[in-house]
Amino acid sequence: MERETKLKAVLVIADGMADRPLKTLNWKTPLEVARKPSLNHIAKTGICGTIDPITPGTPPGSDTATLALLGYDVYKTYSGRGAFEAIGSGITISKGDVAFRCNFATINEKQIVIDRRAGRIANEEAKKLALSLQKAKLETSSAKFLFKNTVEHRAVLVLSGAKLSAAVSDSDPEQTGEKVSQVKPLEETAEAKSTAKILNELLNKFGEILKKHPVNEDRVKRKLPPANFILCRGAGTIPNIKTLPELYNIKAACIAAVPLIRGVCKVAGMKLINVKGATGTIQTDFAAKAKAAVQALKTNDFVLLHVKATDVASHDRDAKLKISLIEKVDSMIGYILDNVDLETTYLAVTADHTTSTLTGKHEGDPVPIAIAGYGVRSDDVDKFDERSCAKGGLDRIEGKSLMPIIMGLMGKTRKFGA
Repeated sequence: MERETKLKAVLVIADGMADRPLKTLNWKTPLEVARKPSLNHIAKTGICGTIDPITPGTPPGSDTATLALLGYDVYKTYSGRGAFEAIGSGITISKGDVAFRCNFATINEKQIVIDRRAGRIANEEAKKLALSLQKAKLETSSAKFLFKNTVEHRAVLVLSGAKLSAAVSDSDPEQTGEKVSQVKPLEETAEAKSTAKILNELLNKFGEILKKHPVNEDRVKRKLPPANFILCRGAGTIPNIKTLPELYNIKAACIAAVPLIRGVCKVAGMKLINVKGATGTIQTDFAAKAKAAVQALKTNDFVLLHVKATDVASHDRDAKLKISLIEKVDSMIGYILDNVDLETTYLAVTADHTTSTLTGKHEGDPVPIAIAGYGVRSDDVDKFDERSCAKGGLDRIEGKSLMPIIMGLMGKTRKFGA
C-alpha cells in the first residue's frame, strides 16, 4: 500500500566539517574524535556514503559546492561568486551589473598582504569603514558602485553601468606574504579592459580612505591589524538557472547567516529565513537555528540548514575548536531528531567541502553523507565520519546527485523513459 503522507526533508550542511587525519589527533580527523551521538544515530539508522562536491580532487568553493549539492551542474550554471554574495546580503543585482566578494585586509607599505581578514574585524568596525568607502569618487568612469560589509571581514562590491564585464582577474592573492594583485582583463574586449581599470582605481581610492580612517588608527593603538585595504575576487553576474520549486514542485527554505549561501539559495528559489542569533561565526546560536528548521518544516517541503562555524575553525587551523563546534552541530541535530518524525521527514547531513585544519584551505577530498528516513536502505555503517561513511551503501557520488536522491525519496522525481 502506498503512503499518502506528504514527505519532507531537511539537509544540514556543516561548512568545511570534513577534514584530513591529523598527527595531533593520533591520525584521526576532528569528526572521528568528536563526541557526536546524533550524527552517529543518523549514520546507523540511515544510508551513508561520500560525496565529491565537484569532481574528485577538485577543491570547491562554498558557492560551487552548495550549488552542486542543490543539484546543479556547476560547469554549466556557475557565473561567479560575487553575485551570490550581493544577492544574499540583500542587494538587488540587475542585468549588466558585476559583483565581487571582498575582504577587509591588512597590507604593509609595499602592498604585501599581512592578514587577508584584518584580524577578523568586528562587524561594527567594518560597517563604519564601509560607509566611508561609499563616499569614494571615480574620476575616469561614469560607472556607479555600491560597497557593503556583510559578516566580519567580508564585504560586497557591485559595479553598475554600461559595458562592464566579469572577465577580470582577482586582486586577492589568496595567501599572506604575497603582493596585492593588479586586476587584469581576462578577455581582449573593451568591456573587460574598462572594468579592470575601474576596479584598480576604486581599490586604490579605498586604500587611501582606509589608511587614514579613525577606526584603523584606533586598531593600531590597540595593537590590532588595521583593515587598510580591500581585496576582491570572484567577479560574477546573475546566473540563469531553474529554481527548485520549478524543478521539483516543492516549497523550499534556507536557514543560513552567510550572505554567499543565502544568495545561492535565493537564486535557487528558496525562501530565506532570518534567525535571531545566527551570525555566520563561531558564536552563532545553534539551538535557534535548529528550532527555526523544525518550524520551517511546517510550511515547507525542503529545508536547508547551513552552519559556517566549522569552516571558520578549519581556516584558523584550530582542531580543538573544530571538535567543539562539531559537537555543537551534533546537539543541533539532536534537537531536530527529537522534534521531527523520521517516518515523514528525511534528515540528511553532509559538508560542502573538506577544509583541512593542517593547511587551512579547502581540499578536494570527498565528504561524508548520511540520510535517514522512511524506506532508506540502511547499511552497516554506525558512525558519521569520513572513513566510516566511505563504507556505506551510497558509495561515492557526485555533489549534483544528492538533491535528486533526496527528491527521489520524497517522490518528487519523474520517470525517465517510457
